[in-house]
Amino acid sequence: MAESSSSKKMVGFGSTSQPQGKSFWKRGGGRVPGTVKPVFGAQHPPLNAPLATSPNPTSPVRDKSKKSATQEPIAGSPVVVKPGPLQFTASTSAPSTSPPENKVTTPSASTPKLPVLSEREAHRLQKFVRLIEGVPQTPLEDLSKLSWSGIPNPVRHTVWKLLSGYLPANVERRKATLDRKRNEYRSFVKQYFHTRLQPQHKETFHQINIDIPRMSPTSLFQQPIAQECFERLLYIWAMRHPASSYVQGMNDLATPFFVIFLGSHLDPTTDEDPQTTELSKLGEEAIAEAEADTYWCLTKLMDGIQDNYTFAQPGIQMKVHKLKELVKRVDAPLFSHLENNSMEFMEFAFRWMNNLLIRELPLQCIIRLWDTYLCERDGFATFHPYVCAAFLNQFSKELLQLTDFQALMIYLQNLPTSDWDERQVNEILASAYQWKYSFNDAPSHLN
Repeated sequence: MAESSSSKKMVGFGSTSQPQGKSFWKRGGGRVPGTVKPVFGAQHPPLNAPLATSPNPTSPVRDKSKKSATQEPIAGSPVVVKPGPLQFTASTSAPSTSPPENKVTTPSASTPKLPVLSEREAHRLQKFVRLIEGVPQTPLEDLSKLSWSGIPNPVRHTVWKLLSGYLPANVERRKATLDRKRNEYRSFVKQYFHTRLQPQHKETFHQINIDIPRMSPTSLFQQPIAQECFERLLYIWAMRHPASSYVQGMNDLATPFFVIFLGSHLDPTTDEDPQTTELSKLGEEAIAEAEADTYWCLTKLMDGIQDNYTFAQPGIQMKVHKLKELVKRVDAPLFSHLENNSMEFMEFAFRWMNNLLIRELPLQCIIRLWDTYLCERDGFATFHPYVCAAFLNQFSKELLQLTDFQALMIYLQNLPTSDWDERQVNEILASAYQWKYSFNDAPSHLN
């Protein structure tokens, strides 16, 4: 039995049929015990561009006539996946030779119906499905690690609810929890919404009515049905949280949740974008469920950053100060340039903290960003300033060329991000993670 176990362990180093001797460590040209190898994944996002995956010379012989377009991932090796919203493609590390029938879809009956996926992306999606539904109790730590580098859209609505703490980890309790929380929200609407025109609450509801049309210009948020949903959920939140009540900017924080939860009710076999869907074609129950789920996940988010919206907004003050100290440390030339031109960080970064960059990035980029925020401990509070520092650093070269206050302010308020996609988001997340790893546990280094 010991010999059998030993032979299995030597597969990675070369053929087990060779005799043991002085050449043991050279067999197969592979790594030897003790070699440091890079780790890629949730806790350690790659900071450099990933390399193309090379075939494992010691992997078992496979039938070449059935070779697929992508190789199976090798443990510890980087994987190349083209970024793109809701679309998955095969790796470009090797030319595609697989016929259409070799493409795979998700084999589990519990997995949502999908367009055709590459083998690698289908395999990754199945990892999520196994964690979400394949065990009685979802291991949230494992789910966070897997989700850090992005969540497949078909399961994003469930993963966000789990990582937010809205859904329980126990699979059997989820349906009952959803039913109970949705009914509870409906009772809140009956209890509070009729008070919106009372003198003491009129001003709050008026501010909500002003802000809602200013939300994302996509057709979804200009539809009366969507605006009515936001009127209810924001007003109910304000009534149940009198310490801060409603503050301008909270409306933006609800939009990613609403888009994701609404999208879960669309036909997954089509390319219909929830940002442009016609709500009148959906059933009232689907819209009501998306509204209730948005309310509860927004509540969970706000629990971690409510000091951003209490009197004098101390949370935002502290985060902007932390951003200033970070930039001073990681990009001294830019920091000096802003100081020399009398540019205060509060003048441009207040909105970044108040709206969590929702006004600075396309919504699809925000959704990808929130995948990671939900995986980080207090991601919306502690990790966000590092992301803002990495975001500002992306435009350092352009800002250094602007030589007066007015030009700097105009540029910072209209940053050219309209063509950004997940690639740029992954870059700033990698830098933010590196700086958080360097400075968060040693805050004195920022002074």
